[in-house]
Amino acid sequence: MAKLASKQHNKEEYVAQRIVQTDEKLPILQALPLAFQHLMAMFGATVLVPLLTGLDPSVAIMTSGAGTLLYLVLVRGKIPSYLGSSFAFIGPIIAVASSKGIPEALGGLVVAGLVYVVVALLIKAFGTTWLNRVLPPALVGAVVIVIGLGLAGVAVSMATKGAGDTLELKNVFLALVTLGAAIAFASYFKGFLATIPILLGIVIGYLVAIPMGMIDFAPVASAAWLGLPTLTYPKFDLGAILIIAPVALVVIIEHIGHLLVINEVTGKDFTPLLPESLMGDGLATALSAAVGGTPSTTYAENIGVMAVTKVYATQVFWYAG
Repeated sequence: MAKLASKQHNKEEYVAQRIVQTDEKLPILQALPLAFQHLMAMFGATVLVPLLTGLDPSVAIMTSGAGTLLYLVLVRGKIPSYLGSSFAFIGPIIAVASSKGIPEALGGLVVAGLVYVVVALLIKAFGTTWLNRVLPPALVGAVVIVIGLGLAGVAVSMATKGAGDTLELKNVFLALVTLGAAIAFASYFKGFLATIPILLGIVIGYLVAIPMGMIDFAPVASAAWLGLPTLTYPKFDLGAILIIAPVALVVIIEHIGHLLVINEVTGKDFTPLLPESLMGDGLATALSAAVGGTPSTTYAENIGVMAVTKVYATQVFWYAG
């Protein structure tokens, strides 16, 4: 089996029959579709947060990629993870933006990112023993469940409702087609196709949506070939900071939970890298907010992709970023 696995990198056969470990290198033509699949997995939620909060989606996408690369640098390319927009900050951002302004909300997010950094330094200095007492696994698991259930409602709403916030049967049909295609590719196909079921599900759903009249190409046709996102810079207001910065503690708990899940999925223990992991997430959040982007968090969607495909190579996340 070991010889067979080593030969697969030199052949057109793909690696779906085995686990691809975090430090393995894949041929670029195999790694790129996997990277694009991770992009598609994070895209919807990453764009939805700025749409709900009044931030620029283009900046959010740009800082998501840059933040992921920064994260991978700080964890020395060892933890397979992608950073996208955090939903935990939506309420506080909207509250501050409506009462004070977007720049003040961004200032609060910069400070929130620095809270991550402070906690990371404390863990680096004193270890994780105290953290296990303050944040027992049961608490971490409960927080991750609550966040996941909250996002489930958003997913169901997006899959079933139209522009008027009413039930649209064609949306339900398209969502079921996309989901069914992804499940079919993951369950019944072999080789290359079995490793990109989510990407293929999206492609099938998109192709079905075209004859249903649900795709409008006019905005794409009229858009400029090249463009730069509009950057917005933070202002620091104590009231805004006091509203937004404490939410960082919730996201830190979520981050720890995600790292524990990554440990389970990959079969490796990345807990010793928790300080670097939190540091990467915090700096990514602070730098994103410094130019008008959204706060970041490690994405459960991408962890789910790894669990389905068994491809854990961090090379894929470098390409995705």
